[in-house]
Amino acid sequence: MKLLPEMAKIKDRVKALLMDYPHLRDSDNKLITTIWKHDLLNKGMNPKEVTAYDFLLFYSNDQFTNSETIRRVRQKLQEENPELRGTVNEARQEQGEEVRKNIVK
Repeated sequence: MKLLPEMAKIKDRVKALLMDYPHLRDSDNKLITTIWKHDLLNKGMNPKEVTAYDFLLFYSNDQFTNSETIRRVRQKLQEENPELRGTVNEARQEQGEEVRKNIVK
């Protein structure tokens, strides 16, 4: 039963970041690394001082928020809240419409 409250926390974190930092809306990599930076800070660690080896240990021991969970939460939030979508989404929709028109012909 711990999964649901944890998911709500992740959803709240992702939503806050998307609202406050629009540049994160178009890049899962930037969003994920921002959340992982916050994970390190919450553990009392300075992200600028963490070695690659320490990072790999944390990653391999599942001590970071799951990247796929972050991506799925971002995707769902943007589906439900158009104001959280980035500029890439609009271009992708236009491109999809063009492809649909060409398929019908």
